[in-house]
Amino acid sequence: MAFKDQIDINKLPGHVAVIMDGNGRWARRRGRERVYGHHQGVKAVRRTIEAAAEIGIKYLTLYAFSTENWNRPDEEVTALMDLMVDSINNETHTLVEKKISLKVIGDLDRLSADVRNRLNETMKITSPGTRMKLIVALSYSSRWEISEACRRIAVAVKEGRIREEDIDEKTISASLATSDIPDPELMIRTSGEKRISNFLLWQLAYTELYFTEKLWPDFGKQDFYKAVADYQKRERRYGKTSEQITDNR
Repeated sequence: MAFKDQIDINKLPGHVAVIMDGNGRWARRRGRERVYGHHQGVKAVRRTIEAAAEIGIKYLTLYAFSTENWNRPDEEVTALMDLMVDSINNETHTLVEKKISLKVIGDLDRLSADVRNRLNETMKITSPGTRMKLIVALSYSSRWEISEACRRIAVAVKEGRIREEDIDEKTISASLATSDIPDPELMIRTSGEKRISNFLLWQLAYTELYFTEKLWPDFGKQDFYKAVADYQKRERRYGKTSEQITDNR
């Protein structure tokens, strides 16, 4: 039975996050430059978006470029940034057609004005989409995001808009870049690495983690469906006992 056929559409994770890892290794194994792997990775992005939309995932977050990635060689950073933005722009028509809205999160001030304008235009054009929200984490790191949230809360306290004693988990969640997005229920990472690499640290508190040996350019629809099917076999307890979960069914 195909993995897609194993999925219960009534028990889908509402939000799936993906760390797309392995482009460079995929290229090196073929004797090619890392940029070649990034180009092939774009195809995996398209397959993953299609797979998520086809089964009814409402939120899909893709970790495209971390703040740490700025430390890579300049030529790779430039090529990767141009590739990502061109790919997003080229897919705008498809996103609109499939009713998928785009949201970009991250330290966008580090991007060039041209890149920011192009991204903003795509977000505006796709905003009416209600089938699925595609979140691209670009120039993003969770420590940056949490630091920014702390600064916003500090300013709110200083200006008297919030009292220090009223700060709680909801306050912090509302100050994050994902304030209007539910926390992921499933996080997928490719390439065999078993870490979350400064990605959605606050939001992943109760997320189910799924790791696959597949390098990102080889990741296909069936791999996505396999991860969702695996997720559906797990018991989500949120700190409760199995007995409590069973009793509440």
